[in-house]
Amino acid sequence: MNRDHRRDLYAVVAAALLVVTAAVVGIAIKRAEDVLHVGWPPLYANWLPHTGPGTPAAITVAVIVVAYGPALAARLPWRPLLWAVWATATAWTFSLALVDGWHRGIARRLTTRYEYLQVIDRFDDIHAALRSFTDHILLGTADHWPPHVAGHPPGATLTFVLLDRIGLGGGGWAGVLVITAGATGAIAVLVTVRALASEALARRAAPFLVLAPAAVWAGTSADGYFAAVAAWAVAFLALAVTGHRPRATAFAAGLLLGLTLYLSYGLTLFAVMAATVLLLGSRRLPILPYVLAGLTVVPLAFTMAGFNWWEAYHLLVERYHQGAGGFRPYGYWVWANLACTVLVVGPATVAGLRRTGALLARWHASPGVERRLGLLLCAALLMLLAADLSGMSKAETERIWLPFALWLPAACAVLDRPRAWLTAQATLGLLLNHLLLTGW
Repeated sequence: MNRDHRRDLYAVVAAALLVVTAAVVGIAIKRAEDVLHVGWPPLYANWLPHTGPGTPAAITVAVIVVAYGPALAARLPWRPLLWAVWATATAWTFSLALVDGWHRGIARRLTTRYEYLQVIDRFDDIHAALRSFTDHILLGTADHWPPHVAGHPPGATLTFVLLDRIGLGGGGWAGVLVITAGATGAIAVLVTVRALASEALARRAAPFLVLAPAAVWAGTSADGYFAAVAAWAVAFLALAVTGHRPRATAFAAGLLLGLTLYLSYGLTLFAVMAATVLLLGSRRLPILPYVLAGLTVVPLAFTMAGFNWWEAYHLLVERYHQGAGGFRPYGYWVWANLACTVLVVGPATVAGLRRTGALLARWHASPGVERRLGLLLCAALLMLLAADLSGMSKAETERIWLPFALWLPAACAVLDRPRAWLTAQATLGLLLNHLLLTGW
């Protein structure tokens, strides 16, 4: 075993110790006084070993990706590779969700008392609902919104309202949308890496983006869908700054960046990723007017409809502290959230990030394409760190941070022995889904 491999293993062991420490300390806190409000710290889950109809499919997908993924990613033409990535990521996410069964794993997830589908009938008049949206954010107000509706701008809820309007109502269709749309996020990351770094690195990252343990929570959490929208905003911006139909892709990037602001308040942090893409691109100034033009569309539409984003955000902060956010201890979650992230991204990503950090430390001696990939990953880590320090993400970050965590498995492009690392990723995902009943 050479020095790099030993250091990779040291990093993985350190990450595992962080997870174990978070679990041990979390259990001790729960026994003293249950202020964590999670079942199996640091995750929002309960211990429940089980199998289900998705078990054989999940194992089959994992075996196929481990055995053939790296070779196919290297050989397939680019566009067929992207389709294959989307199809396989969709299959992996669906099969993991179906370990809990269709009803419990997919159809019911977005219909609980916390979720968006609880309020579909209150949006019969969309304009009226938007005008009065802020009136129902705080606890104690008349007909206050469920936690996830109150905790997000109305674009999140409107996604499911519009799905219902076209005849695809109910939790089943909502779950299918979240999984199939969320799986496209892997394609967006690959498009970005290819445009700003190299196709070779994108191809090497592809199997790891498919087989990420994050799929446990992407199916079926609406945050998986949010992650894909934000990732495509970045992908279009990367295409624009590298000269791929710059006007159209710049406008599309701005349009999607504007939409992200109305899906989740926390996605404002994607300004960091957008700035990094502009820094790495060679055509910044010519495309900026088109980005800004697209960026105004969604905010202008919601503002004209009567929704005040800033007022809603300040009310959300108050609502957050009215609920679990008011008593969950910051001193625990500020580091235990990072343990959640380790479980979301997996051991291979930890090793990949260690190698990427080493490459950046040897800046002038490192290949340019790997430095560019490293800067993208630094942007993702910076967004995640800002979310952590904000105190507005105490627990449940395995779901909330999916838009940031989605980018981190791209670090696995710098690893050798991909099959061994893919096995570790798949094993973690399978264990999490079969040993725990997750809340999302």
